[in-house]
Amino acid sequence: MKIVNIHKRLIGHPKSKIDDLLLTLATENDKVWPTEKWPPIRFKEGLTVSSKGGHGPIKYKVEKIERGRLIYFRFTKPKGFSGVHWFEINQIGKNQTEIKHTIDMKTDFGASLLWLIGIRWLHDALIEDAFDKVENHFSSSFKHSKWSLWVRFLRKILK
Repeated sequence: MKIVNIHKRLIGHPKSKIDDLLLTLATENDKVWPTEKWPPIRFKEGLTVSSKGGHGPIKYKVEKIERGRLIYFRFTKPKGFSGVHWFEINQIGKNQTEIKHTIDMKTDFGASLLWLIGIRWLHDALIEDAFDKVENHFSSSFKHSKWSLWVRFLRKILK
């Protein structure tokens, strides 16, 4: 099955400030990944090209880092996930930046079922939580995306 999954969020701050945050990904001072709610993202050699890691059962390798623009990953697990995903940052205006996460992959039958039943829903919630964390870094009002009943159910049975 062909899967393209895209999340976008506009942040009312200059791109340079968002760039700095994205480079904290998978560090001790991570300002992007919502480790308060989700398994941490880790890489064996840190956030560097060719480093392997991931979060929970989802594993990938860092393929490309373009400072101020994108971090690009290739899936290595779960079995049946063949493709890539990336974070990118785009300046929309002087004080407006778009953060974006894209998955572009093909899955075999078993991986397609896994995606449709569980991973997609958990992934969508995780990315929205990450975008909330970025937005909350700059805002005095607290952004909190609500999880669906299905996500709450999946998280309960997976504990």
